[in-house]
Amino acid sequence: MRTGNEPVTARSPLRLRLWLSMWGLIWAAGGAALFSLGGRPGWAAACSVVAVLAAVDLVVVVHHIRQGPHYQPGRDVPPYEPPHAR
Repeated sequence: MRTGNEPVTARSPLRLRLWLSMWGLIWAAGGAALFSLGGRPGWAAACSVVAVLAAVDLVVVVHHIRQGPHYQPGRDVPPYEPPHAR
């Protein structure tokens, strides 16, 4: 059930996205290096593309984190208004 106030009370898991981007960047860069050393240019290119996407996502996430907090309700505030009993 939508209450219509989701954008106001939405929460964003930026720290989780930051760590997942870093994890993806490390693995993709390592894969690109290993595949290029192993003579597999197609797989190295694919891993390089994933590494670039992870790096761009990392930059976007860091930018959003540095923008500072916007209105974020505390952990005791539910992300939506409970439906009213009829």
